[in-house]
Amino acid sequence: MPDYFVIDGGNPLRGEISPSGNKNAALPTLAATLLTDEPVILRNLPAIRDVATMGELLETLGVEVTHLDAHTWRLQTRSLIAPESPEEVSQLFRAIRGSILVTGPLLARLGRLAIPAPGGDVIGRRRVDTHFLAFEALGAEVEDGAVYGLRASRLHGADILLDEASVTGTENAVMAAVLARGTTIIRNAASEPHVQDLCLMLKSMGAQIEGVGTNLLVIQGVDHLHGTDFTLTSDHIEVGSYIALAAATHGELLIRNAAPQYLRMVRMIYERLGVSFEIRDTDLFVPSNQSLRIVPDMGNAIPSIKDAPWPAFPADLMSIALVLATQCDGVVIFHDRMFESRLFFVDKLIPMGARIVLCDPHRALIYGPSRLHGDEMESPDIRAGMALLLAALAAEGTSVIRNIRQIDRGYERIEEKLRPLGARITRKNGTTCETI
Repeated sequence: MPDYFVIDGGNPLRGEISPSGNKNAALPTLAATLLTDEPVILRNLPAIRDVATMGELLETLGVEVTHLDAHTWRLQTRSLIAPESPEEVSQLFRAIRGSILVTGPLLARLGRLAIPAPGGDVIGRRRVDTHFLAFEALGAEVEDGAVYGLRASRLHGADILLDEASVTGTENAVMAAVLARGTTIIRNAASEPHVQDLCLMLKSMGAQIEGVGTNLLVIQGVDHLHGTDFTLTSDHIEVGSYIALAAATHGELLIRNAAPQYLRMVRMIYERLGVSFEIRDTDLFVPSNQSLRIVPDMGNAIPSIKDAPWPAFPADLMSIALVLATQCDGVVIFHDRMFESRLFFVDKLIPMGARIVLCDPHRALIYGPSRLHGDEMESPDIRAGMALLLAALAAEGTSVIRNIRQIDRGYERIEEKLRPLGARITRKNGTTCETI
């Protein structure tokens, strides 16, 4: 049996904590190392399952991976191997959604590849059309089916309007375009912090990219890229999770190196839930005296918290903020417009005492505050797993969370980070069976 967590909740979290590097920046920057045959050093990589899986995938493609320390890798692609037989990499491709990010670099370098569909969290349909429409605009031929086949004698620049502001679609288009002949314009580009990290890394490798941080990217193709030494930014989603942990447990946290430049919308939404924090240079302080009172919209209307592409509230924090709202006084609607299955995890919160009405696959009505009690549950995906951990830490009594490999995919040694703060959390070996 897989490992699981046993949590004794109801204890305020206090102390200092540091986030890991941005998980969603780690995967595309790792994929970008395929664009050069020179060595690349990546620092502040999170030591999580998804990153390890991406490293294994790169090794099957001919990348020499050296672990300089737990968070620093040296990667060099002396001889790139095209996955002509998808069966060779199918298990790794299906393990993580980020596997699709090798498509752009492989197409740019080799001009051909065949890959299976990527995997990832089961949170609804996650289309890949945007990626392949961008590749076609750059001159590639795409064969659809159980296996995707792509060919291009030489990619050329194009004026591309993405049909949606897809993060990984933007990243794939950028990585293909940096080695294309001529100028590429990407309109409706995603501009999340992890997209910015990728673009900054590519620029440090010699790519010519203008408009980083906006939804209009202009790329002048170059003949080759060189190596680099690049450090990933802290994970703003992890920081947002820690803010919610402090507030929901009535604790007090100092979050070091919190990347506050990416937290303006998080701050705005959390303030609607009665949660405030202080920015101290690059650090962030969450005081214990939170009001935890939901602020109504004008006219005393029930507020609605929605996710949307950057710089709006991140979809990856919706599950976390929803659990936080169960501890706040008032009524609020959560509207997840991006994924039709992400909110289904609330059926695990209701037996814990949360007062939630799931209106439809995209909307949930939360009545707070709710007095939560421990329960046994299973993590359906990365972010819901962290949200359930938040609920368990805020609840009275003991909880058991199974399928924690999902949490391990996105959060590095989370139990080891939280225990010094006063969290009573234990990872149990899967050979034992514990119920409550």
